[in-house]
Amino acid sequence: MKIMAHRMNLALRMLFMSLCFWAVPSFAVAAEDALKQEVTALYDQSLDQLFKHFHANPELSFVEVKTAARMAEELSALGYEVHTGIAKTGVVALLRNGAGPLVMMRADMDALPVKERSGLPYASQVIQENLEGQHFPVMHACGHDVHITSLIGTARIMAAHKETWSGTLMLIAQPAEEWKDSGAAAMRAAGIWERFGTPDFALGFHVAADIEAGKLFASRGAAYSAVDSLDIVVPGIGAHGASPHRGRDPIVIGAQIVMALQTIVAREVSPREPAVVTVGVFRAGNKRNVIGEEARLELTVRSDSGQTRTQLLAAIERIAVNIGRAGGLPESQLPYLELKGGVPVTENNADLASQVLKAWSDELGEDILVAYEREGMGGEDFPFFTQEPVIPSVYFSVGGTSQARFAAFEAKGQSLPSHHSPLFQIEPRPAVISGVLGTVVALRSLMQNR
Repeated sequence: MKIMAHRMNLALRMLFMSLCFWAVPSFAVAAEDALKQEVTALYDQSLDQLFKHFHANPELSFVEVKTAARMAEELSALGYEVHTGIAKTGVVALLRNGAGPLVMMRADMDALPVKERSGLPYASQVIQENLEGQHFPVMHACGHDVHITSLIGTARIMAAHKETWSGTLMLIAQPAEEWKDSGAAAMRAAGIWERFGTPDFALGFHVAADIEAGKLFASRGAAYSAVDSLDIVVPGIGAHGASPHRGRDPIVIGAQIVMALQTIVAREVSPREPAVVTVGVFRAGNKRNVIGEEARLELTVRSDSGQTRTQLLAAIERIAVNIGRAGGLPESQLPYLELKGGVPVTENNADLASQVLKAWSDELGEDILVAYEREGMGGEDFPFFTQEPVIPSVYFSVGGTSQARFAAFEAKGQSLPSHHSPLFQIEPRPAVISGVLGTVVALRSLMQNR
């Protein structure tokens, strides 16, 4: 009898442990499904129309007046403390929810001077005057409409479920990510940290045309590259084209500089270190039989580390100056560099990225994650928010292209239209839904309810 009783007790304990084992995943799955269902319903009820409104009504950098007003209206209606007119059109919204960290989430608002040819029923027909008084057709050709729509979705979920987090949420609608003068830098110069507090953590994301719609990715290192825009000015000594020996030809010297610049990445930078030096414009001369007095080379330089960035700029200057010397220019007329602006590396905090990736996997399932390798070296002005002082941050990617669209272009032997293309388009439903899910889960992991 004792043996039978022991066996029955053992069986009951095993049954109890089995029930406990299955109860936790079931609860997690239920919570996961509830959040997905809520965000999906939110998209179908209102975010779909909001996205189409933003896409059909794009605005250029620093003149996002109507977009900023709509963002402020939406956030105010949710009970956020909203501040407008920062760096012309920037918006900062705060939601205070007890003790805890101050966490920032940023979305950029501006569109591009591109005439849309996507064929979408809600395609932009807008023509707008830019900050310099020029008129352009305007298109959301980089997906910022996804970013701001997702920010509103995130704001709604976070406001509706304050029991799931604590701290202060700071939402930023940023102008002019696409402009030569960074909107992020302008908002920092306007003193937003001094006015509203320096965030403990910062988040942002970009929709990616080369990732399957709805998937999430976060790098543990560089999310975007440093970008430096610079000119090399090559002085010359003017002469008749039939008497070149009487002058010093800036076109010849400039051409030699262009060719020598190609050796920097090929022979000076480690082959395992990403780097790009591209001469996009070569301006020189006014008449075929005149040797002019100046050539100007316009470059874009890309790097994924501060050390490589410094190395590239130093090598460019060294080559330009010394080829000028070799070309016979006097010391008072050597080539020189004019820096036209740039952005630092968007460097994710590795520990924070690991925390966000784990939260996504735990809360949304591993299937939402994707392995991804950047093919290019695009830049972002997001680090102007996070570099001084250093704020631990994660800038992640949300997939924006359906498998059917990938397959259609592959079947035609064509490349998928990239960001900034007039044919660019995003599958908004999965992109916005995952943009909200990814952001909400990341925020909750950083702002755990105390």
